[in-house]
Amino acid sequence: MPSFRSVAVLLTACLLLTLPRADVRADDFPEVPNTQQNPPPFTTPEAALKALRLPDGFQATLFAHEPDVRQPIAITTDERGRMWVAENYTYAERPNSFDDKLRDRIIVLEDTDHDGKADKRTVFFDDIQQLTSVEVGFGGVWAMAPPNVLFIPDRNRDDIPDGPPIVVLDGFDTGPANKHNFANGLKWGPDGWLYGRVGITAPGEIGVPGTPKEQRVPVGPSLWRYHPVTKAVEEVCTGTTNPWGHDWDDHGELFFINTVIGHLWHGLHGAHYRRMFGADRNPHVFQVIEQTADHFHWDTAEAWNDIRKGVTATTAQAGGGHAHSGLMIYLGDNWPDQYRGKMMTLNLHGRRINVDRLERHGAGYVGKHESDLIFSDDPWFRPLELIYGPDGGVYVADWSDVGECHENDGVHRTSGRIFKITYGEPMPHKNLDLAKLSSLDLVKLQTHRNDWFVRQARRLLQERTAGGENMAAVCAQLATLFAQDSDIPHKLRAMWALTACGGAEATWLHQALSYPDEYIRSWAVRLLVDSKRIHPKTLAAMEQCAAWESSGLVLLSLSSALQRLPVADRWSIAQAIGSHKEFATDDVLPLMLWYGVEGAITEQPKEAIGLATSTEMPIVRQFIARRLTMELESRPAVVARLVAVASASKSREVQHDLLTGMAQALQGWRQAKAPTAWATLQANINSAGDAELKKLVREISVVFGDGRAIDELLTLAKSTETDTATRRAAIRSLVDAKPPGLSDVLQGLLTDREISPEAVRGLAAVGTAETPKTLVKSYGRLVPPGREAAIQTLASRPQSAAVLLEAIAAGEINRADVPIYLVRQFQGYDDAALQLRLKTIWPELRPISADKQTRIAQMKDKLSRETIAAADVSAGRALWEKSCAKCHVLFGEGGKIGPDITGSQRHNLDYLLENILDPSATLIPTFRMTTLILADGRVINGVVLTKTEQTWEVQTPTEKLTLRKADIEETKDSTQSLMPEGQLDLLSPEEVRNLIGYVMSPQQVRLPTETSGEQ
Repeated sequence: MPSFRSVAVLLTACLLLTLPRADVRADDFPEVPNTQQNPPPFTTPEAALKALRLPDGFQATLFAHEPDVRQPIAITTDERGRMWVAENYTYAERPNSFDDKLRDRIIVLEDTDHDGKADKRTVFFDDIQQLTSVEVGFGGVWAMAPPNVLFIPDRNRDDIPDGPPIVVLDGFDTGPANKHNFANGLKWGPDGWLYGRVGITAPGEIGVPGTPKEQRVPVGPSLWRYHPVTKAVEEVCTGTTNPWGHDWDDHGELFFINTVIGHLWHGLHGAHYRRMFGADRNPHVFQVIEQTADHFHWDTAEAWNDIRKGVTATTAQAGGGHAHSGLMIYLGDNWPDQYRGKMMTLNLHGRRINVDRLERHGAGYVGKHESDLIFSDDPWFRPLELIYGPDGGVYVADWSDVGECHENDGVHRTSGRIFKITYGEPMPHKNLDLAKLSSLDLVKLQTHRNDWFVRQARRLLQERTAGGENMAAVCAQLATLFAQDSDIPHKLRAMWALTACGGAEATWLHQALSYPDEYIRSWAVRLLVDSKRIHPKTLAAMEQCAAWESSGLVLLSLSSALQRLPVADRWSIAQAIGSHKEFATDDVLPLMLWYGVEGAITEQPKEAIGLATSTEMPIVRQFIARRLTMELESRPAVVARLVAVASASKSREVQHDLLTGMAQALQGWRQAKAPTAWATLQANINSAGDAELKKLVREISVVFGDGRAIDELLTLAKSTETDTATRRAAIRSLVDAKPPGLSDVLQGLLTDREISPEAVRGLAAVGTAETPKTLVKSYGRLVPPGREAAIQTLASRPQSAAVLLEAIAAGEINRADVPIYLVRQFQGYDDAALQLRLKTIWPELRPISADKQTRIAQMKDKLSRETIAAADVSAGRALWEKSCAKCHVLFGEGGKIGPDITGSQRHNLDYLLENILDPSATLIPTFRMTTLILADGRVINGVVLTKTEQTWEVQTPTEKLTLRKADIEETKDSTQSLMPEGQLDLLSPEEVRNLIGYVMSPQQVRLPTETSGEQ
């Protein structure tokens, strides 16, 4: 071994630390205890290496092992080919998830003599906890440390942080239920976004620091992504159990790995996948997508947790077990060609690498089982991550532990190995540092055989673009590469790099929509939607593409895009997608089309019914009817229209699907008034319909007649075998009927994670005097939607609001969980004790003055529902962009000086007028104005965005300033908002109507200039 290792043996691991915290010496890193109970004999690193069984022609080296690396939970590489390792010591056995007396660290390993063994080790940062992932880029290091994503700046690349970590995102759950599903897996995607993963027991609500609760992005179980330039964050897809690995193939298709319910999943934007337990966050999804693989890696006749007893012969033959970690699609240049493009994952219990072959199937893909690749006979082998490097060799990070995989029996913290697996004689790259290359040389790397070079070069180009470098020559060269290179993966790399460099113009992407290759067309759709440049010409091009498209993959991308288009712009594209009868029974495409239109169904029912009757996809017809019928009580005319269409249809298939959807929607109902056209349909079916149609009509007619029995509804509500939507409907029916003992039934359902929100809402109507205390007691066990329902229920009456406030004062409920509009509601309650408690919890809150209340009332009188309905929302958007958009984000666009209001109470006119006419009254502390007096005499008023030891970043109404902390002599926090009062006074009544109409609109609308063409 290299000389540094012998030194390490003589010294303790603590003395090896090169980077202390500002307030902690390098040698104070806590000693790490081993708590593993009754471990078998420890396997030495050398013995572990010999325990690897490799195919002919392969060899392995010990790239690093303890004490130089321990607890390697994640690994990545930088543009110099160096390995960055996240060492996690804080992960603990039950009953705790983490041990806060310990710390984690990030180290850098280098193989300077290219013998397959690290000979240089640097500790980059050692003051971090709950570290699960590390990634490099944009002048620093990104660390996933739930509840935060941190950015540690190191712009001069000297492996010494330039300052303290910056919280980039927060809100990732680390609660007691989250034992091993926590957020993990940072990795750059081909689209320039930073991707990550969250498991099923960690349903966080994430956003940039200071983002109000109602504007946060819910995640878990999910893949999510964050853009390092725009700071946008969004959920990519949702479902599964505990995704702990993802990668992209040569065509940029995303795949991720999972446990228990299926291991391989095709990561489609906006997809809803099967979950191990619990209901999807959207109750109107109705059906989820199953795994992409056509096989399991364990004997599914066994219980999943039987693996704790050992791997049976049948599970070993199937692949080794249900637990997977790390996913690599090999695109290196060292292993034989037979492995290129294959999906590989680490099987924890089977101690091997599973291999799947990815094949096109229907609209998407299927994973086919191939022979497992590399095995270990070491009982301590616990692999977590695998990646390939610049020479094409594959690194495998080994957590090195034994026992139960959730670490319920303790953690062995002083061990850890990283193996390097190569084939033949790998070609080393000496003195490697891609950052020293010119941007044009980085373009040349886009055709490299090893995708490691491609990805690193693309990231560097994106960084240089963000840094202000003129990329005109680079974009020209990339455009030439796309035009002249016949290799499709090379063309795709040119597309992605052009996007990273700002050169993928809308007109060029429009042309790509008609390119002969399906992968080019698919990515043209995705990049157009990502760019948010959706103009009439874009929509027309996408509609045309959908109409003549023969590729299911492109149709999947178009279906995915629907969710991010304005509601009114979805239908023509959806009609074109739905016309493809060849994909009518596809496993994925009809569901993705449904997900794309579901959010628009109730807003534009006429168009929805039109799609239901024209589409060739039965499941879309069925779900449209189901979703509309769920609105029977509030919108009977819509359901009557649906029934009339079904009655008049000449197609038995259309009638069957529409009636099936209606029957599903009414399954949990006790009784309802029949739509006006029902008698006609009933007569038509009874006279000319087949037996199946008659059965559906009879089932629905029960609800339209005497109704279902209470006992039947109680059975439906309690049954975990019944779908969630039906159970919720049954609870609503029971609440309407109010049978004796219902309150006790609902209290018993509070811990049922699928229907607890509905149970909470039911208790609001039929609960007893003890219900508020019951809700507070159950609050910590509720899922996020259940907590929201509990807050709403507790806030609905003065008596229960008082219980809520006492719970907040006692620390049982976080005050941040209460939306500010409910706090305003509390101010209206005539209860002196409650008002006193309210002031102690929200001391910054002040009452709206009498003159402001008068002004709000006057404005409200002028903005009747009819007046707002007549608003020119397109003109309203123009007014918004002229002033409000400088500070606020709406529909993903605008400045971030003030809150993002997309998810706020925009539909509540009282809420809107209070915030516009008296913006300081309900001001969130994050957006308060601060007065700064500088040493040179200047006085600056603005919102302090970030603070470091050296600088403050301050946003004024006109610009963003970076001030040296040493130059700030005095600061004074204000209770005033940066948003000026009297803004509506400057507008005409018509302009006020248009602006308010736009702000209250459910989706983005076009600007007036966009109605005639593209800008």
